[in-house]
Amino acid sequence: MRRGEKVVGVNVLGVAGSPRRGGNTETILDEVLSGAREAGASTEKVVLAEADIRPCRACNACSRTGSCVIKDDMAAAVEKMEAAGVLILATPVYWWGPTAQMKAFIDRWYGVPREAFRGKRVILAVSSGGSGSYAELTIKMIGEIIPYLGMENYRTLQASGANSKASAQGNSKLLREAWDAGFNSVKTLTEYKSRI
Repeated sequence: MRRGEKVVGVNVLGVAGSPRRGGNTETILDEVLSGAREAGASTEKVVLAEADIRPCRACNACSRTGSCVIKDDMAAAVEKMEAAGVLILATPVYWWGPTAQMKAFIDRWYGVPREAFRGKRVILAVSSGGSGSYAELTIKMIGEIIPYLGMENYRTLQASGANSKASAQGNSKLLREAWDAGFNSVKTLTEYKSRI
């Protein structure tokens, strides 16, 4: 598939985990979504900082009811996640881990049936100040969760040394990698689906 060719039937959901709008994490996420749209996918973005997604209370009601009993925006986010073939998780690194917003979102997956995750392709986008080692624990943590839930860890994008809000905007190599990840995730998923 070449640039400009379109595919149909793939939904891509981007999840922005930064509490700050328009920063490095969202810049990378938007570029991935742009590549996916160019390949013909339907795209949507959930901005966790603007959603009411509360932390898991460990009440275990979900094990009895089959879904989380907390009444907030998580049910709508899960619905969007279930409809997506590609999921993009984008978070900056805060104290060697994902943001509180992203961690709360992932923790709430405990109340989501595993079938909702199986077979999804995941692109992880992580930005951090300092060296690449700052992001290692975040990448490892989320990278372990992805296959545990039956998803494919398709690609990890890492923006190290992103010390200013606009660092990613000036990194043409990273932006190209992000665009390509979005485009190719849709392209190869569509090719796979056409063979089964």
